[in-house]
Amino acid sequence: MSDTATRRATPSNRTVFDVAWPLTFKAMMVNGIVLIDAYLVSGLGEPALAAMGLASAFGTLLVGTLFAFSTATQIRLAQAVGSGRPVALKTGFYAGLITNLAVAMIGIVFVAAFGGLVLDRIAHTPWIAEQARSYLNIFLLVVLCEAVAQCVGSFFNGSGRTIIPLKSYVFAIPINVATSYLLIHGAGGLPGLGVTGAAIGSALGALARTLYLARAFHRETGSYRDEPGWLNGTLWQSLGRHLNFSMPIAGTFVSNAVANYAAMLLFAKMSVNQFAAMTLILPWVQAAGTFGIAWAQSTGIIVAQLLGSNRSGDELDRFLGRAWRMAFVAAGLVSTTYLFICLGSGWIYGNLEQETTAALLSFLPVLLLLPFPKGSNAICGQTLRAGGDTLYVMNIFVAAQWLVRIPLTALFVLHLDLSVTWVFALFLVEELVKFPLFHLRLYKGEWKRGLAAE
Repeated sequence: MSDTATRRATPSNRTVFDVAWPLTFKAMMVNGIVLIDAYLVSGLGEPALAAMGLASAFGTLLVGTLFAFSTATQIRLAQAVGSGRPVALKTGFYAGLITNLAVAMIGIVFVAAFGGLVLDRIAHTPWIAEQARSYLNIFLLVVLCEAVAQCVGSFFNGSGRTIIPLKSYVFAIPINVATSYLLIHGAGGLPGLGVTGAAIGSALGALARTLYLARAFHRETGSYRDEPGWLNGTLWQSLGRHLNFSMPIAGTFVSNAVANYAAMLLFAKMSVNQFAAMTLILPWVQAAGTFGIAWAQSTGIIVAQLLGSNRSGDELDRFLGRAWRMAFVAAGLVSTTYLFICLGSGWIYGNLEQETTAALLSFLPVLLLLPFPKGSNAICGQTLRAGGDTLYVMNIFVAAQWLVRIPLTALFVLHLDLSVTWVFALFLVEELVKFPLFHLRLYKGEWKRGLAAE
């Protein structure tokens, strides 16, 4: 009777909140790495900010790719938790870890071979190109650490214990802040390395976080050394199945990362002040918007667990109805946060030129509206992925990015020479294009058939 009662208990909004709030703060801290660097580097002037913006675009592309595969691993592990099979947890974790390490090494080789050439071509001055290259070379250490840390974080997230990855950032961020400050400005008798110092601080923080998570995983599971066998017979067969499941999800995030990088290259064609405004606002958009996205992500985790235990139908509808209503509350909070960020930009970045500050204020109307369609789209996307409808989700993202936002960005910047305000508004246009495509698919209900971990 106890098992039946537990099975019939539909997760509440409190359950989602317990999973979501650590994801929120963790995501804020992820974006905080760039925000910290931007804040500390802003005192060096707009050219230094531009150098960091160009280099961090490369780094964001690589870390975003790892996040893509880690998201797929997280869904597999959430399904494994729902099914109650330890061998599924072992298989999902190691398949995800091997995948992450392979992707990281491919990305590092690619950047080492071509990154410098791209930076030389798009930087406004040789000095900006040199500083960007120095930042990027060191940031590759962050990428390698994230390959491991994100996979371990997916293990804890998939089981609903999102607090543990959050603690890893609480441990690592002070290391990042302290070393970045000392090395950027040369405090405490250390050499002032400028932009390069910011990258070193990020690398040390990432290493500390990886060690923290690896220790927590080993203490809890013994690294699954005592769990015999693999879910699909052999590790390599399991890896193949994992990749088949992961590729559409990874394709979605990779497309987004590449599109953002392509947009950043286009932004670089604007004036230094307008490009600096974009460099400053985009990390804030990501950081402040994390609660809405984290709510959607936690909803997807719980849906995957429910589907892994073969629960569907009316129970899923009730759960999603409650989660969706709270998603709009989250969007309102995010919108209010954007208001304070824009109005306080002159105080946050006191050394900015007047043109840069004016550009930041001009983003406000779009920022007040953006969280609502974005949050609702996120609920749809996470739910569809949890139910296995990953290819359709990828197609929506790819179409909205490469048929709408990027072509219009190129038109606005390269041909019409519109202001940065109109260029920024395209982020809202993209969400409005995706809105009917996501919601119509979700209402069809085919995802409710479930996708139990294999």
